[in-house]
Amino acid sequence: MSAMKKSLTEYPAWIALQQHFEQIKDHSMPQMFAEQPHRFEQYSLQLDDLLLDYSKNRVNDDTLKLLFNLARERGVEDMRDRMFAGELINNTEQRAVLHTALRSSSDTPLLVEGENVLPAVQAELQRMGAFADRIRSGEWQGFSGKAITDIVNIGIGGSDLGPKMVCEALTPYIHERLHMHFLSNVDGAAADQLLDSLNAETTLFIIASKTFTTQETLTNAHAARDWFLQTAEEGQIAQHFVAVSTNSEAVSAFGIDPQHMFVFSDWVGGRYSFWSAIGLSIMLAIGKQNFSQLLAGAQAMDQHFCNAPLERNMPVILAMLGFWYNQFFKAETQAILPYDFHLRYLPSYLQQADMESNGKSVDRNGRPVDYPTGPIIWGESGINGQHSFYQLIHQGTRFIPADFIASIQPHSSRQQQHDILMSNVFAQSEALMRGRSLEETRQLLQDSGVDSATLEIRLPQMVFAGNHPSNTLLLKKLTPFNLGLLVALYEHKIFTQGVLWNLNSFDQWGVELGKQLAKKVLPQLQATDTINDHDASTNGLINFYRRSRDIPAS
Repeated sequence: MSAMKKSLTEYPAWIALQQHFEQIKDHSMPQMFAEQPHRFEQYSLQLDDLLLDYSKNRVNDDTLKLLFNLARERGVEDMRDRMFAGELINNTEQRAVLHTALRSSSDTPLLVEGENVLPAVQAELQRMGAFADRIRSGEWQGFSGKAITDIVNIGIGGSDLGPKMVCEALTPYIHERLHMHFLSNVDGAAADQLLDSLNAETTLFIIASKTFTTQETLTNAHAARDWFLQTAEEGQIAQHFVAVSTNSEAVSAFGIDPQHMFVFSDWVGGRYSFWSAIGLSIMLAIGKQNFSQLLAGAQAMDQHFCNAPLERNMPVILAMLGFWYNQFFKAETQAILPYDFHLRYLPSYLQQADMESNGKSVDRNGRPVDYPTGPIIWGESGINGQHSFYQLIHQGTRFIPADFIASIQPHSSRQQQHDILMSNVFAQSEALMRGRSLEETRQLLQDSGVDSATLEIRLPQMVFAGNHPSNTLLLKKLTPFNLGLLVALYEHKIFTQGVLWNLNSFDQWGVELGKQLAKKVLPQLQATDTINDHDASTNGLINFYRRSRDIPAS
């Protein structure tokens, strides 16, 4: 029986893990730390300026050995090598998966169906860099002779979330004259609010759509175009609109000069695309040198992922820990908790990257899976989360592994505030791990002087079970290079878990059905006849909407 013809649960390593889980599932992490006083040194790993501490996990040496055995049995190393070699591992679309090529500085040819893709990658980066220099220097001017001050990226999904997350993360590196904006929501209120704040004379729009047919993006693009033409003339569109696309005919028809159309290949998936021309807004914001550092950080993680043994491989370690909880502890979610103001969009970015990649119930061979797959990814800036959902993580009935992410050196000069922030990072991960026993809580209440009746009421409410696992990732500083390290780490974690579950992590058919049905519904919203060709609920909603649309709200 060949490797991928067997179900995950039939593998010897999985069976061994199941047996091991029964033995270890009730072990407490405080006891593990007592038995392993050097647990931090054993279960931490540093790559350049990124430290991963995974010591606060419900694992021991035997657990990790069995997990790495499973990774080898499932062919993680082989599939990794096939991806980096440009093989068509996106089997449903017959495409290579080469976002890693976008950050490669290698001179070794990388062939996809006989063509070396690296020269085209470098050529497009040079075009982007030259354009960025013109915008940032003020050489590129709007129709009235003024330099560009505002840049609006219009995209959706990966064409929005990646650039938005990176620009926010690298705010300290953005050109002082430039203000970055991102428009993805097709709700007209979003366009109105943004456009009302802009000056047509000094605004540049980037329309990011590979096919230049994406409904949401083109709707917002035409709204921006109409707004612009209230002030300017049609012949001046080319000074204020550029495109990231492959459809030169549609781009030209829009009024954009095809010379200002930036391209990327079909082996670049949307959620892995900000390293490509989709990252044009990033390069405009932080400049080509900082963009190069972003790529260099990602390449450093690529090389580590390719070369480090699984036992010391940061993406593989994160992947196996998440798999352990998802598969055996039945953890349904994973919390991403950045304690860095500029990383506040990272949970949303990773939500798409992970859930669109591995949110699947059919494996690469077209068979329904009989095991849990991708977790629900969610999170929020850590300090804000402490005053909302941390209650559930600490004392709720859900099992929620968490990643704490922070920067050692802040960009702010407010060191005391940063120390307060960091004290919460360390304290929260410790509290999740160790909890607070009934006896400790009783002593705390007695020491506080509460009366015995109040003590008995509060006592069960103030006990913390603990034993909640977490990873802590510390960046020395949030720089372009280190952000590249961090994002590529999660990319390869997601890839590794996809291999374990035998999923194609690079297609996303789940986004199609609703979009297709919307194309049918849209003209019905303008029709006059009663709609009755859907289910009763959808018919009722459409007809109620049409009846109510023109009636003033009370």
